[in-house]
Amino acid sequence: MNSEKSTRLLSPTDHFSVLLSPTPRGARLARLLATDWMRDRDLPHRVSEAAEHLVAELAANAATHGRLSGRDFRLALLDRDGILRIEVTDTRGDDLPRLKQPAPEDESGRGLLLVEALADRWGVELGPAPRKTVWAELDLPPS
Repeated sequence: MNSEKSTRLLSPTDHFSVLLSPTPRGARLARLLATDWMRDRDLPHRVSEAAEHLVAELAANAATHGRLSGRDFRLALLDRDGILRIEVTDTRGDDLPRLKQPAPEDESGRGLLLVEALADRWGVELGPAPRKTVWAELDLPPS
């Protein structure tokens, strides 16, 4: 008789993490993977929609400003204690994001304004060298 034990997940995990190439394609894949993970979690539409925009912006920033040849960026999503936390880690700890007010004619520079508007909280954590993690949090409604 076979006495192997079977482990079955009864619900999706409360975290997701993946390494992606620091390219526009990697940033797009980050958004698509995050969207699928949130769909499996059955998060409220308002939260998942805001989170998709946050992932897209943070991943695009990692692919644009955090890019070092041969070094990937990491996307992590965590659902715990009523908070959805989005983390994007790259290897450019020397280049910290700065919130600035772009001129009306500027074609870029509004990404962190979007993060500021959509996230309940956001920030940057350094380390271990040479990494930095830009994170954003969304409060989840009580279930």
